Amino acid sequence: MYALFKKEINNFLSSLIGIMVVVVFLLITGLFLWVFKSDFNITAYGYANLDSLFILAPWVFLFLVPAVTMRFFAEEKRTGTIEMLLTKPLSDWQIVSAKYLAGVALVLLALIPTLIYYISVSRLAMPVGNVDHGGIWGSYIGLFFLSSAFVSIGIFCSSITNNQILAFILSVFLCGFLYIGFDLIYSMSLFGKVDLFIQQLGMSAHYSSMSRGVIDTRDLIYFLSVIVLFLSLTKLTLSSRKW
Repeated sequence: MYALFKKEINNFLSSLIGIMVVVVFLLITGLFLWVFKSDFNITAYGYANLDSLFILAPWVFLFLVPAVTMRFFAEEKRTGTIEMLLTKPLSDWQIVSAKYLAGVALVLLALIPTLIYYISVSRLAMPVGNVDHGGIWGSYIGLFFLSSAFVSIGIFCSSITNNQILAFILSVFLCGFLYIGFDLIYSMSLFGKVDLFIQQLGMSAHYSSMSRGVIDTRDLIYFLSVIVLFLSLTKLTLSSRKW
């Protein structure tokens, strides 16, 4: 399993797409937070916080994560190397887990440099360090779990097709629906007392809750459940090839 994980990481770092994902994420967030005159610009906002990053980042990851995960199994199927992979002395769970952890590692690789934004905002505050540290760290944890859930969804979409573009489109649609779809249904107020329950089915509600700096067990269980669900579906898809 470790060998497969290492192989996937090496493929990321030696390929253009892996480097581009990190660069594009940092470039987009950096330009909007510090350069472009927009509602996301920290210096124009006049208040030392990173709310703009945590509003913008999920939307960037919504497209970048599927771009990373679309090749995980779709490329293996297209080239025929999936059969070779499945004959190795690895269980389906180990194969899925190795690829999933590689995707999560790349997300972490993109998030770690943004700590520079955190340090910068802390230094710009008056007095220095007068920022909502709890809220920022809660948002980082929420963003990590959110993007990790995106990775699990992307891997599942890649496992059901041998077309990378189709895997990308399916992944963006599923991630987008789980992130904002239930919020849109909730905003329509169609189901009365059930509306609040419907909102809680979406990722956005749990991500927003963690962004307030309060790490609720229910939010953690929600994200872990989504991750386990889609990894299980991926494992089931792989197992079906042996039937």
